Amino acid sequence: MDVSRLVLGTMYLGTRTDEATSRSLLDRFLAAGGRTLDTANCYAFWVDPSGHGGASERVIGRWLAAEPSRRERVELATKVGVEPLDVPRADGHPVEGLSAEVVRAGCEASLRRLGVDVVDLFWAHGEDRGTPLEETVEAFGSLVADGSVRRLGVSNHPTWRVERGRALAEARGLEPWTALQLTTSYVHPRPGAAVEGKDHRFGFVTDETVDYVTEHPDLELWAYSPLVQGSYDRPDRPFPQAYRHPGTERRLAVLDDVAQAHGVARSVVVLAWLMASRPEVRPILGVSSVEQLESALRVADVDLAPDELAALDAPT
Repeated sequence: MDVSRLVLGTMYLGTRTDEATSRSLLDRFLAAGGRTLDTANCYAFWVDPSGHGGASERVIGRWLAAEPSRRERVELATKVGVEPLDVPRADGHPVEGLSAEVVRAGCEASLRRLGVDVVDLFWAHGEDRGTPLEETVEAFGSLVADGSVRRLGVSNHPTWRVERGRALAEARGLEPWTALQLTTSYVHPRPGAAVEGKDHRFGFVTDETVDYVTEHPDLELWAYSPLVQGSYDRPDRPFPQAYRHPGTERRLAVLDDVAQAHGVARSVVVLAWLMASRPEVRPILGVSSVEQLESALRVADVDLAPDELAALDAPT
């Protein structure tokens, strides 16, 4: 497995994860062959005493400034759209949204915090149906045109909105979204079940998502929370209630067999399966310690045999 396909999620850098540990994670990921860092302007407002984001970007910025040559070795991805507002918009929207003004200002602020001249991938973090999609698409496209951003992505949007946004960009001669970020894993919640801690209406990969990405080779799929907050390996982190059904139990039994055969944690096999069975997927690692990162990096040593992939993919 190519470690460079992995993405290091940096949500809690500077908040739950202290500066020293944050830098150790970044150093180890880079040393192992990792390249891509994923952050957001809103990380992590819900645990920051200020009630606002920016801590993660600032930590990454200080890490880059400490050794400027690192910038050439990393791909920086950040997001705009869900930083909370002190006062909701007139339409009641509680977060910043995706207006042209917000997109432009958000990018400029992220560049300052990161201490860079250009962001490699800039995401529309969440939907804003109070702003015309045309305005959002043109705002993002202008950032590529003026050199502030290299690529564009979209997170937590329904497939039809992704398609419409890409079509609008093409019609206007603008850079389209070429990355889609949603959550998926080896086990799945019951259809229609609410998942604790997931309040995005369209945040999950579906069969339609896979079909759409397969039909559009220019579109990468980035998978956040692929390890379901440590539920595969940690007894103190049981799967959310929505994941507890007979299909999950059958899949976990197969996962146990494959993990034991390779001498790795179940989570490592999940990453290997995602990368082997879905070549368009880039898993995002949300780790809080170097030990957790070391475990995940063992995916580089796992080569799943055809019969193992067939067993893992068997209908439940």
